[in-house]
Amino acid sequence: MALATGDKHGYAIMQEVEVLTEGAVTMGPGTLYGAVKKMLKAGLVEESDERPDPELDDERRRYYRITGLGGRVLEAEISRMEQLARTARARQVIATRRPGV
Repeated sequence: MALATGDKHGYAIMQEVEVLTEGAVTMGPGTLYGAVKKMLKAGLVEESDERPDPELDDERRRYYRITGLGGRVLEAEISRMEQLARTARARQVIATRRPGV
């Protein structure tokens, strides 16, 4: 999901994950690049040739983008999680969002 808003290099992906999870998930480089390697192999992400202004960039960085397949998989996973939450609420496994939860 960190790549849904555009191409990012590894460190930016780690920062985005932390923001998206409100600090609940922090990724180290080993975890990140292990996941990136698996997603590259599965065709969910690809390396990007797009680069920002050279003055704002480090040429050693690799940038990644989500592929069409990756976008479809992301949409399916979001739908699956939404359905799971609806089912949990309907069965009163979880209440609607409570303060502090």
